[in-house]
Amino acid sequence: MTGKDIRMKTQLIVRKDGAYLSGLSLFIRWRESPYDAWMTRNIGDARKVARKVGGELMLFNPIVGQLRKYGVKKDDS
Repeated sequence: MTGKDIRMKTQLIVRKDGAYLSGLSLFIRWRESPYDAWMTRNIGDARKVARKVGGELMLFNPIVGQLRKYGVKKDDS
């Protein structure tokens, strides 16, 4: 693929009980939309945060709106 690769826009986010982590400081903030979620491409940071809040890692591409569990192959979902 030439130019900008849309796959590079995919981020890791954290989901718990149908809500998405949007902030973690003095308080933990959750939102209903994955578009409002805290996003990172750093797997180490994402795992640490998910463990801390008891959530699961998700892959999210905000450009195309695609959301799926991290670690699940596309054919298995």
